[in-house]
Amino acid sequence: MQAELMKKYPLKFEPIFQYRIWGGTKLKTDYDKEFQGDNIGESWEISAVPGNETKVSNGDYKGKTLNDLIADFGTELLGERIDQQYEGKFPLLIKFIDAKKPLSIQVHPSDDLARQLHGSFGKNEMWYIMPSFDDASIIVGFNTDVDEADYQKLIQEKRLPEVLNEIPVKEGDVFYIPTGRVHAIGSGVVLAEIQQSSDVTYRIYDYDRKDARTGQKRELHTELALKAIDFNRPDQYHTDYLKKPNQPNSLVQSSYFKTNFWSLNGRIDRSLDILDSFVIYMCVKGSATCHYQDKTYALSLGQCLLLPHGVKDITWEAKAADLIEIYL
Repeated sequence: MQAELMKKYPLKFEPIFQYRIWGGTKLKTDYDKEFQGDNIGESWEISAVPGNETKVSNGDYKGKTLNDLIADFGTELLGERIDQQYEGKFPLLIKFIDAKKPLSIQVHPSDDLARQLHGSFGKNEMWYIMPSFDDASIIVGFNTDVDEADYQKLIQEKRLPEVLNEIPVKEGDVFYIPTGRVHAIGSGVVLAEIQQSSDVTYRIYDYDRKDARTGQKRELHTELALKAIDFNRPDQYHTDYLKKPNQPNSLVQSSYFKTNFWSLNGRIDRSLDILDSFVIYMCVKGSATCHYQDKTYALSLGQCLLLPHGVKDITWEAKAADLIEIYL
């Protein structure tokens, strides 16, 4: 039994910075992140992944991890529906990514496969492109019909890049990457990522490069990837959406997370009670202030807020700020 009721307020967290061989310094220079080193590829903003649990940085719960809060308050933080559905586990992982160099060609397992092989959630994810190089691109899916036999032959002949679908990107582009879809982030891309709470990735191809820290090539997961890949090609990879000011514009609406785009200019009231969920905000442009009860919470570019279930009515105030609203 919970010993006390949760004091509900917008929660900020201390990011966890992840070294990646393809990472850069833009999260430091452009987004005011404080870290040492020059190859930081990911800033985990809100995470309950074991071993990488973000800590609250403000208010009464400062210093507590996200999993501490769930252990102490469970339903009060998540909401009864979500707490029951995910058996007391936080279902999302929120990141910013800086790809100075291209990521490996990769694929993520479904819930069933990840549960069976890794005891984990699957890894459905969404990308929102931040300001990036003018010629930046991503890889999503195949550029032609490919079946399992074709794929295996291409892998053996080291010709897989020939059939990968490369897409130029610009700020504000959105892509949903379901499990099973082959993908990669290209050189010079910075993005906001919303995903299931999982760190399971199957590398297919890694440009035969070596990790400077180890002097070794990174492991490939050829057989596992083959179990995960979905060879179907959708009609469109890009997610279209509106940008009407001061109202929620629907982005990705999946069974794993739902997202809205907010273009804020001025003061706007937002009722969260109708969502029946905890709610996360990512600031992807400008800065904004969240008013809740008698306090204010600043949200700057590259920062996030987690509002526990039951935080019903907030007011946003901003000049030319863009936010992504995330809930289940």
